[in-house]
Amino acid sequence: MGSPLSPTGNVQTQADHERFRQIVNEARPSSAAAPGSKAPIWRSNAPYGSFSLGIYSWNNDVWGAGAGPQTISVSAANQWDVWSNQPNTPGIKSYPHETFNVGKPLSSIRSLTSSFNQQVPGGGAWDAAYDIWDSSNEHEIMLWTNYTGNPDGGGNVKPISYHYAPSGAAIPVYSNVNIGGATWNVFEGFNGHKVISLLRTSKTNNGTVDIKSVLEWIKSKGYFGDIKVGSVQYGVEITSSPGGMNFNFNNWTVTSK
Repeated sequence: MGSPLSPTGNVQTQADHERFRQIVNEARPSSAAAPGSKAPIWRSNAPYGSFSLGIYSWNNDVWGAGAGPQTISVSAANQWDVWSNQPNTPGIKSYPHETFNVGKPLSSIRSLTSSFNQQVPGGGAWDAAYDIWDSSNEHEIMLWTNYTGNPDGGGNVKPISYHYAPSGAAIPVYSNVNIGGATWNVFEGFNGHKVISLLRTSKTNNGTVDIKSVLEWIKSKGYFGDIKVGSVQYGVEITSSPGGMNFNFNNWTVTSK
């Protein structure tokens, strides 16, 4: 779970997107390391290190108790990575992420889609996920695309839930819901605000999500009305990554109309 208040750019036009790519290319040092690799245009190991340019922003977002060192690096538009060394103890330590601001009522959004492509480690305890907030920060919607736990709510990472089974697994309120281009199990909980978590029943490291359809389905179940969609974030909630692990986000895009 990340902060709803990550810094963002002020303009969100396609022209600004193209200008962002141009600025990134101009800013990249000419002494890039190995042929074919991209040198970072920004890097931070500060707990809340942030970077904003054009329509996107990034935040290291190390917020959990007992957190270890973590470094976030941005190499190009929609391309970034994280090295994180989190101890094997309970509780989320960080949510390094990228943000796109929407700022429109759900009813006025014609389409809202996002694509992702990532490389994740085989060990540790983590979930790669969207974190979507309404503008009042009263509602948080998480879409888990890949994770080390189980789709039924068990395992070493679990969604926030009102109800847990004797085994410790979170109990879904809806199972095998086919929306937004995938099949999900849906969990409901509270963390100072309403949290709806959708876990893909089939984990993946690349794909496209129809976020508009997901939000409309949640609305149809009475969780909220015509909310103003605030930010769409994507990153990884890290509970443990002992010894240091790499998470690479090769291409993340959001299209809002």
